[in-house]
Amino acid sequence: MKINLNKKLSAKNSFVFTAYAVIAAFGTYSCMIGFRRPFTVGLFEGLSVFGIDYKIALVISHLLGYILVKFLGIKFISEMPRSKRAFMLILMILIAEISLVIFAYTPIPYNLIFMFTNGMPLGMIWGLVFSYLEGRRFTEVLGAGLSAAFIITSGFAKTLGKIVMLDWGFSEFSMPFVTGVLFILPYIFFVWMLNRIPDPNKEDESLRTKRIQMFAKDRVAFFRKFAFGLIVLTLIYMMFNAYKDFRDNFAADIWKELGYGNQSGMFTSTEAYVTIGVLGSLSLIMLIKNNFKALLVNHLAVLAGVLIIGLSTFLFEGKIISPYFWILLTGFGAFLGYVPFNAILFDRLIATFKYESNSGFLIYFADSFAYLTSIGVMLFKNFGVPKQSSMSYFINAGYVIMFTGIVLISISIFYYYNKYKKLNITENEHQ
Repeated sequence: MKINLNKKLSAKNSFVFTAYAVIAAFGTYSCMIGFRRPFTVGLFEGLSVFGIDYKIALVISHLLGYILVKFLGIKFISEMPRSKRAFMLILMILIAEISLVIFAYTPIPYNLIFMFTNGMPLGMIWGLVFSYLEGRRFTEVLGAGLSAAFIITSGFAKTLGKIVMLDWGFSEFSMPFVTGVLFILPYIFFVWMLNRIPDPNKEDESLRTKRIQMFAKDRVAFFRKFAFGLIVLTLIYMMFNAYKDFRDNFAADIWKELGYGNQSGMFTSTEAYVTIGVLGSLSLIMLIKNNFKALLVNHLAVLAGVLIIGLSTFLFEGKIISPYFWILLTGFGAFLGYVPFNAILFDRLIATFKYESNSGFLIYFADSFAYLTSIGVMLFKNFGVPKQSSMSYFINAGYVIMFTGIVLISISIFYYYNKYKKLNITENEHQ
């Protein structure tokens, strides 16, 4: 079975390979979401610790674990050999589930420790999964398929978490580990599939540049070469990540304010449309053969994302669009800007400048700072504007991300245009 499967995947049948790789990556990361997102549907009303709303404390604790591993992942993921990926994927998810079990039976505030240890291993999984997909002529489609997982499955996992509480009778504390149990066996199966994806072939390497392990000296050299551009891109990503994270973590609260508190299906409904729109749009970038043009189009997609967020919020406040359509559009805009950083923007950046490296380093560099911003946004919500509702805070954030995003994206386009122009001049001088 294994030999036949490997032959089919190594053959020049792009459809079979793409379909298989998308299913494997989507399935793996979708199951991981089942260990990460369900706890956010709990409202934990009336609880607080250390002067902080208990739910905000839970989210922050989880994010601190996630962030710590993002910083460690700059080294860990960029240096990870293929032979250890599958083992690490299984180990990480088992640690995450055990943490949720202990969380359920540990009293407040000590259970915050186990939400932290739940976040830590989960922060490694994206980089491990994407390392199977990067550097290929079909990376846009593969990355889009993987990205579908954290859009649509986030809603599905939260819907399932709501069902576990409302229909199965589990508490807000035990619901996360019960939901996680449902995903363990499917997760192991999809990791098995993922580990059978062959390495990029010669054609992939010629079109998208060879991908290699990056050690400390390699990471420092890369950063020095593109420092200003990477900092600007990271700032853009920080905004999108904080906005997207707040929308994810406080979706239950926002829906309740909008009058849909007892409708568990709302989580999945909006995200299904968001998934189709975002991934359909970004997959088309695969048709652009020129890597620099594709890099620019990625920037334009991010720009479109900030405009959709800001304008849809304005239309909602003016009562021109419905609450449901507003949540749908903010999700579309947020993920249209967010997904490129996790899948295709950095992949095309490497290919544009023909720099042998890997996307894992760039993704985890940006991720580590982005999640710090998520914590800052929530702390400001708790201490800066404690009386402001989640929905009002979300509305204001929509305008901030639009105006700031327009400026930063324009700077990034100008930087990479000039960098590419200088590269072409240098190459022509040596010909």
